[in-house]
Amino acid sequence: MPISTKIFKFAQFLYNRLSHASNQYASYTMIEQLSISNVGPIANASVCFGDLTILVGPQASGKSIFLETLKLAADRGYIIDALNRYGYVIGRHSHNILNGFYGEGLSAIWRKGASVTLNGNKITRKSLSQATQQPQGETLYYIPAQRILSIDDGRLRQFSEFSYATPFVLRRFSETLRVFIQHETGQNNVLFPPRYRLKGDSCKPLNESIFHDARVAMEEQMGQKRMILTIDGARLPFITWSAGQKEFMPLLLAFYNLTTKSRLVKQEPYSTVVIEEPEMGLHPQAIVHTILLVCELLQTYDYRVVISTHSPIFLEFAWAFNFLRHRRDKAHQAICEIFNVTPDSAIGQMLKGLEQRNINTYYFSRRKLDNRVTARDISSLDAQDDDIIADWGGITSFASRLGQIVAKYATQQ
Repeated sequence: MPISTKIFKFAQFLYNRLSHASNQYASYTMIEQLSISNVGPIANASVCFGDLTILVGPQASGKSIFLETLKLAADRGYIIDALNRYGYVIGRHSHNILNGFYGEGLSAIWRKGASVTLNGNKITRKSLSQATQQPQGETLYYIPAQRILSIDDGRLRQFSEFSYATPFVLRRFSETLRVFIQHETGQNNVLFPPRYRLKGDSCKPLNESIFHDARVAMEEQMGQKRMILTIDGARLPFITWSAGQKEFMPLLLAFYNLTTKSRLVKQEPYSTVVIEEPEMGLHPQAIVHTILLVCELLQTYDYRVVISTHSPIFLEFAWAFNFLRHRRDKAHQAICEIFNVTPDSAIGQMLKGLEQRNINTYYFSRRKLDNRVTARDISSLDAQDDDIIADWGGITSFASRLGQIVAKYATQQ
């Protein structure tokens, strides 16, 4: 065989191998669907992810277990490497991996017959132990519900400061923010108001609803940098902040992290962002402004976002959005009106094209028969549908009942 032919065939072989590797990597970076059964309280739950996906349901209905399992399925190779780097004894034993990820003693949540399928690829206990063969970069950025625990007296905690019982997603979240803030606060160490972060003038509504002209900066105290809020000449340590300010700060830092291209901190190939209960501690108007930040993640940075929530405000937005997005040439104007901005404003320009996105909504609940959890697609949020969809997974059922009672007695006057 001529040398030129051999070179051509070898080049073709390399191309095919690289193409296969690239396609395999893409299957992990773009999360399309997760189906799980017999994991924790979940009997079976299957979710097809949209540009924005909202999970609702009562407390202890399996939403967090589902989302943590999504993280494990998507980033299992990275997770195992991280646990090994921090000195945890993992080896190739699945129970060690599961305990290190969910928390000490929780490997048992993968029950007998547990099934986890991501994008059509089935993941078993055995395949978990072989996960180091998978891509090593993180594809899913996880903002946990317990995020306030990442801040200790105004200082972001290191991964190794948490106990073995702490879920991996919280330890990783705290460490990610710690490293980011250490390198990216700039010379003045100001965290809010941001000088170069948050496009679309998103800072102004956050100031009006959460910070009220306060300044937040990292200041040195007893040899360590801690968050200090300064307002009206008073310097307030983290413990004295309002509940909303304390809950929102790690969420805001995560938005900074996701929207800043750093030269000093390794950028992971994130494609999906999970946010658990973003409404915690926030006034309804601040929740609306948080939705605006989510829209910025979708529009400016092209992330997919998954949210678990107990707030009706997210579903009110999803319901209105699903209706307005089909108004064709009026959709952009209408969506801008939701946020009380004009189409030609900086925020209005950021929202341009949002109507082309899609929002999926799923309801997690326990069956009366066996108290096990299932998930149901309620994306239509149709008020004319059955009770579960009409009441948006029970979120509006109390308000609906109040309306019926008031109407009933109003007619008796």
